[in-house]
Amino acid sequence: MFDLNCGSGHMFEGWFASGEDFDRQQQQGLVACPICDDTSVTKAVMAPAVARKGNQRPSQMPVPAEGTDAVPVSAGMDPQKAARLMQVLAESQAEALKDSEWVGGRFADMARAMHYGEQDARPIHGQVARDEARSLIDEGVEVAPLLFPIVPPEAQN
Repeated sequence: MFDLNCGSGHMFEGWFASGEDFDRQQQQGLVACPICDDTSVTKAVMAPAVARKGNQRPSQMPVPAEGTDAVPVSAGMDPQKAARLMQVLAESQAEALKDSEWVGGRFADMARAMHYGEQDARPIHGQVARDEARSLIDEGVEVAPLLFPIVPPEAQN
C-alpha cells in the first residue's frame, strides 16, 4: 500500500504488488486520482509510524494541504472503531452495488440515455471524470460518487 498524491494535491491510497508494479502502472497511465482523474500521480512521503506515549497529545491537529478536500482524522479516534466504520461502509457499498451493472467508461452516456428516456432505467456504476460528473448533475441526472474505488470486472483475479 502506498499513500499517493495527484498533481491537484489530493491524497489517496493505492494498493500495488510492489513499488515496481506502481512504477509500471504509472508509466502506462493506469494510475489516476479517484477524486479528479489526474494521472500525474506520485508516491507521497511516508512518515515512519512511531508511537507516542499514551499520555501525550499532539500540540496541533494536522491540517490538509491548501486546496485539497482532505479532512484530518481526530488524533483521539480509536483505530479499531475507524477500521470497523470503514469496513461497514465498504460492505454497505458492495451490498448497494450487487444488483448494479458495471458499465465502465460508458457511464455518462448510459446515465444520460436513461435520464432522457432513451434506455430503460436500471442501476449502473462505472467511471466518469469529475467535470463530466458535474455536467451530469447540472443536467439533472441523478449520480453519486462511490466512497471506495471499484475494481473493474476485467481487472479482477
